[in-house]
Amino acid sequence: MASGGLQLLGFVLAFLGWIGIIISTAMPQWKMASYAGDNIVTAQALYEGLWMSCAMQSTGQIQCKVYDSLLKLEGSLQATRALMVAAILLGLVGLFVAVTGMKCMKCMEDNQVKKMWMAVFGGVIFIISGLAALVATSWYGNRVARAFYDPFTPVNTRFEFGSALFIGWAASSLAILGGSFLCCSCPRRETSYPPTRGYPKNASSTGKDYV
Repeated sequence: MASGGLQLLGFVLAFLGWIGIIISTAMPQWKMASYAGDNIVTAQALYEGLWMSCAMQSTGQIQCKVYDSLLKLEGSLQATRALMVAAILLGLVGLFVAVTGMKCMKCMEDNQVKKMWMAVFGGVIFIISGLAALVATSWYGNRVARAFYDPFTPVNTRFEFGSALFIGWAASSLAILGGSFLCCSCPRRETSYPPTRGYPKNASSTGKDYV
């Protein structure tokens, strides 16, 4: 029962981490500028994400613009996109594989060893998914930090970490932790003993008396 509870906890954590990775990928707040230089009256804040850039007006309205061309984007941004999309796809595969290996599911009940190995395999996929998202968010955050501390970067164009980065870091950690818990359901090797052989019973009496 304890291993089943740990397995269920790992699946829930990994699932929440996968949902968080999707939310982080879709959010435009990967980096944000508190002020837009001299245009503070018309644009209060600027946000940039993987797919679009947004400007929040002083009235509270947010206007977003999707990036026009994929080829005009920086190579690092394209690589971050690819890693996050790969993390989402891997998480989807890990979700189906882990569900198959869950003890509360009835599929593959005839072979408990293979069923547990499916849960372990799903956990490994979740760990890889979390690592891909962690690399993507950390790489992007490193670029933002280096540009912020670069003395040649104008003050008006300096960006800080956005909320999407923090969600991505938390989500990737949950995916890795949940995948690790799923891997704890690895079937243990048990010492196999040769089957005991029954001793032959004494032959029943034939009913004949010998003198």
